[in-house]
Amino acid sequence: MSITAAQVKELRELTGAGMMDCKAALAETNGDMDAAVDWLRKKGIAKADKKAGRTAAEGLIGSDTGVREAVLVEVNSETDFVARNEAFQELVRNVAKVALAHGGDTEKTAAAKYPHSDKSVTDTIKDAVGTIGENMSFRRAARLGVEQGAVATYIHNAVADGLGKLGVLVAIETTGDAKAAGAFARQVAMHVAATNPASLDVDSLDPTAVARERAVLTEQARESGKPDNVIEKMIDGRIRKFYEEVVLVKQAFVINPDLTVEAALKAAEKDIGAPARISGFVRFALGEGIEKEESDFAAEVAAAVKG
Repeated sequence: MSITAAQVKELRELTGAGMMDCKAALAETNGDMDAAVDWLRKKGIAKADKKAGRTAAEGLIGSDTGVREAVLVEVNSETDFVARNEAFQELVRNVAKVALAHGGDTEKTAAAKYPHSDKSVTDTIKDAVGTIGENMSFRRAARLGVEQGAVATYIHNAVADGLGKLGVLVAIETTGDAKAAGAFARQVAMHVAATNPASLDVDSLDPTAVARERAVLTEQARESGKPDNVIEKMIDGRIRKFYEEVVLVKQAFVINPDLTVEAALKAAEKDIGAPARISGFVRFALGEGIEKEESDFAAEVAAAVKG
């Protein structure tokens, strides 16, 4: 098949590999982007898949907190300027309030009535487009709650109270002191903001991701020419290292890197006064997974002049 310049460019952005290497990888894998990333990794040319780093939408992440529960919402806009607009900020705050009242369900929140209005959240946002002057949309919501314990919220680089471009919720279940549990949960939320773990624990990690990593590591280990029994031990060790990189409870705690998150939780139980467990986390980064349409500014200006 024909490999396009756009595909080569995308693979370069994902892996940092050279243009010719990217072209060769795509040719070898019939243009399959994920397979091309793995091909480069097996050759030792690329270290990791950076696909998750592609973000391209503006707006705000908003949060609201109830009794032992909290929500995050994402409301998108066309430009970053709108995030500093007080009317838009108030809109996001109110969407978060509605989401809290509807269990963090995105569809129910979108259809629910906006505060002090007969209109739905969706229709209110449509009306705000005319007032604020930008296209906007309510993208998603999520909730965490516990029967006993605490849920902490952390907004990174907040532009206003409860509003920013990255938000995290962390829930800790415990019969102990809720205030102490909440304080530790907030530390874990800051950790999650920094490290972006793929899962809470090993059991909840996507089996496909583990199988893919094992396949890449196996190919790399075979290049060493060592016996199969040695290779097997090498792979087991590297898989453990993989868990330490992507599984929350196995990661080195950013606030005290001498401890893993699970070890830090164990230590925190002294202040909490009872056994505790992290029951869940949610991390919303603004625009993650959305690709912004690239534009040629010079061409736009030229077209406008001709216009």
